Amino acid sequence: MESTVDKLDIQVEPLARDTLQQRVYDQVAGLILDGGIAPGQLVTIQSLADSFGVSTMPVREALKRLTAEKALTVVSGRSMGIPPLSLERLNDLRRVRIELEGSAIAWAAGSIGKDALASLDVDLERMDRAIASSSARDFLQANRSFHFGAYKASQSPTLVSLIEIVWLQISPYFNLLRGSGNYVAANANHRRMAEALGRHDPDSAREAMAADINDAYDILATLLG
Repeated sequence: MESTVDKLDIQVEPLARDTLQQRVYDQVAGLILDGGIAPGQLVTIQSLADSFGVSTMPVREALKRLTAEKALTVVSGRSMGIPPLSLERLNDLRRVRIELEGSAIAWAAGSIGKDALASLDVDLERMDRAIASSSARDFLQANRSFHFGAYKASQSPTLVSLIEIVWLQISPYFNLLRGSGNYVAANANHRRMAEALGRHDPDSAREAMAADINDAYDILATLLG
């Protein structure tokens, strides 16, 4: 005997793509990427929930995800912070960054448009002003905007998302570079990148990117001893 299964007539509202948990994750990730949570600073689920005006549940889930991505770690009790950075891990991150970010900016050189190039120029000027005013926070925000503005021009969302995961692990330590003169050297490398992108020169863009990463690595490696 054949049996038939009737299709269920389910009438529900479509699920929102941008969930509260995702918004909280994006906010906390943004703080980490922009230097808002520096090495040695502690945060708690409750303090973040109070700041965002939400319950602790979405914050707890967002922090669990960031912990799995090695962007945060439990320091003591309910406090979380940036994971400690060893020289071995720093070297591994440097090698991965050169491959991923080098590929992204080389791809971008072949497709970047005038609007994206203009945005990079704005970020370069923002970093110059931040250096002049000794504002590490402003520099780091403009630095992130510059790099990811260039990477998004690669037209590879997959590659950009991988780079962001790596940046979540390394970018908090960019705070430690502010007294070294690295920000000035970094922006010189940034200008070389922007000029190479404007010429649609992938090799020069990749070379300038590697120099930016290696300059920061040398200083951080010295600080780590």
